[in-house]
Parts: sequence; C-alpha cells; structure tokens
Amino acid sequence: MAHLVDVHVGKRIRQRRWLIGMTQQKLADMVGIKFQQIQKYETGANRVSASRLWDIGEAMGVPVAFFFEGLQGEDGAAAQTRGDVPQDMLSDKEAMDLVRTYYAIPENQRRRLFELARVLSDVA
Repeated sequence: MAHLVDVHVGKRIRQRRWLIGMTQQKLADMVGIKFQQIQKYETGANRVSASRLWDIGEAMGVPVAFFFEGLQGEDGAAAQTRGDVPQDMLSDKEAMDLVRTYYAIPENQRRRLFELARVLSDVA
C-alpha cells in the first residue's frame, strides 16, 4: 500500500505536469527515465527519491517544496487552506483545464474575465 506522502507527491507531479502541458514522455526524457516510471510516481506506486524529485522540479520549473504543499499534518489539518476551495481542487481535470485555458487568454481580456468572475462570485 502506498504511503500518503508518496501519493500526495505523485499528485503534485501530475498536476504540475498537466498544468504546463507536458506529457509523461517529455518529463521522462528530461529526467532521463522511462515514462512508465513517471506513471508509477504519479500514482504513488513508486516512491520518488530526493535526487529524482529535485530533477523533476528542475524540469518543471518548481522548487522541491512545491511537491509537499498542501500536505496534511499528523493532526489532519491541511498545511494550507484557502476559503471554500477544496484541498484537492487541482486534481480535478476540469479545474486544471480551466486554469490552463484562462492563462491562454490575452492578458487584457483575462483581467476583464477575472473581474467578471469576481462580480459573479459576490452575487452567488
């Protein structure tokens, strides 16, 4: 059975990879391993060593600490929470697709869309 930390780190690898539009194959090539190993990391089936996690972070442009953000402590409380946003929001493919699509919009239009979303959320 996979350790909860390994599963969490794997989810964060998958989230970041998906958010930046990187395939498992591309990440594996950048790190020097087979894509099947990336699959195993992402599911938590295999534990990621510290040096490999460093390489993955470098390949995806994030510090190693990124992979541990949101990890729950022994008391069950999340390390970081924000309002009514579910802790695992970024594991939702629809939410991730929304974020990627949002950043594909030109900045001036993106700002207007953000303001519209803010107004709509205040009304709800």
